[in-house]
Amino acid sequence: MTTPALALPQRDISHAKLDFYFTPSSAMIASAQTFAHIIVCGISRHDDAAQYPVFYNKYLETLMKTRIRLKLIAAAVVACALPSLPLSAMAQTAAKPKVALVMKSLANEFFLTMETGAKEHQKAHAAQYDLITNGIKDEQDTANQIKIVEQMIISKVNALVIAPADSKALVPVIKKAVDAGIIVVNIDNKLDESALKEKGIVVPFVGPDNRKGAKLVGDYLAKQIKSGDKVAIIEGVSTTFNAQQRTLGFQDAMSAAGAKVVSVQSGQWEIDPGNKVASAILNAHPDIKAILAGNDNMALGAVAAVRAAGKAGKVLVVGYDNINAIKPMLKDGRVLATADQFASQQAVFGIEAALKAVTEKKAQNTLGGTIETKVALVTKDSK
Repeated sequence: MTTPALALPQRDISHAKLDFYFTPSSAMIASAQTFAHIIVCGISRHDDAAQYPVFYNKYLETLMKTRIRLKLIAAAVVACALPSLPLSAMAQTAAKPKVALVMKSLANEFFLTMETGAKEHQKAHAAQYDLITNGIKDEQDTANQIKIVEQMIISKVNALVIAPADSKALVPVIKKAVDAGIIVVNIDNKLDESALKEKGIVVPFVGPDNRKGAKLVGDYLAKQIKSGDKVAIIEGVSTTFNAQQRTLGFQDAMSAAGAKVVSVQSGQWEIDPGNKVASAILNAHPDIKAILAGNDNMALGAVAAVRAAGKAGKVLVVGYDNINAIKPMLKDGRVLATADQFASQQAVFGIEAALKAVTEKKAQNTLGGTIETKVALVTKDSK
């Protein structure tokens, strides 16, 4: 007597047509389920089904009621297969670290150049990290920069690379970021060491020696003036470390040359304030021979003031940053010299330092110290 053929259910289990979805791919799941079926059942669809009809029917009935078991086995099979996947495929599923770059005024060409350099770096390393960039409306908008950092803390970024608008005022919110487990790297304007110590934190600084850079510019100017000549310095925001360091560098050079610094006033890093300060200096000291500006924006303002006073060619002007707007003035002599601190690379150096710390899972308190970046004198003869 022959055994009647089994009436198999509509759903073809041996071909794994189950409503079961699981990343990484449906093809992998189908294969895994088929393999899982073979493991559990141990019999084929036709030959063994005819030989063991009672067992097979009971098996199908049980399998239909407890499909979750098959799913779990399939998942296990997939999990076993994952190590053999290409590393690039696995990397795509891993969460990339988020890096926040918080700068000063984006109205300043220097920081726009910095932002562009950072974005180009991220684009070239898109598989390694995501980048968020932010800046403030002007160089004195410290309160808004603090708010931006607080937003980055809420956003749970992995790293914060910051050019602080104020060397002391940003320290408390930096402490909050560190306490939240965010790696913090300081660029451009160094945070105040005493303020950091008071909060019990260390933050690495990545950037140039501003005093050294300013002295390079001042030394070049010194060759064009005589001992005893009067000069003035227009510095940036007076509470910032880099403004203070550049002023010291200018003073070092003028002292060595025997020049007399008759005025040091803040131009707030910006063109209009720089212009007003330069105009006031020219009125108060009509015999002045040179103006040393702590950045190129203020140098632009000083050039306009010199022209308005009818002293073009009689009062020399130097700057700092080597922004694009200053380059035509270097060529025609309206600006004698500036310093290039390579804005497009400075943020990149900070980002790379932050990513290294995140990747190596380093603690913030192990990251102190300075990574000095280059600064170079730029004149009309520079290539």
